[in-house]
Amino acid sequence: MPKNKTHSGSKKRFRVTGSGKIMRGQAGKRHLLERKSSRYTRRVSGEVVLAPADVKRIKRLLGK
Repeated sequence: MPKNKTHSGSKKRFRVTGSGKIMRGQAGKRHLLERKSSRYTRRVSGEVVLAPADVKRIKRLLGK
């Protein structure tokens, strides 16, 4: 059987750590930043671990 291709949209949005966790960026940092507080934008700038309910689906899209 041929290899499966990695989902292009997913590989731009998710990152797999060395221990196998999947990290995602947080929403709310793309536009309309003037009205959002600096405190808020700093808080959402980092990455967080993906919710357990979504892990199986995203791993399949990433080819893991």
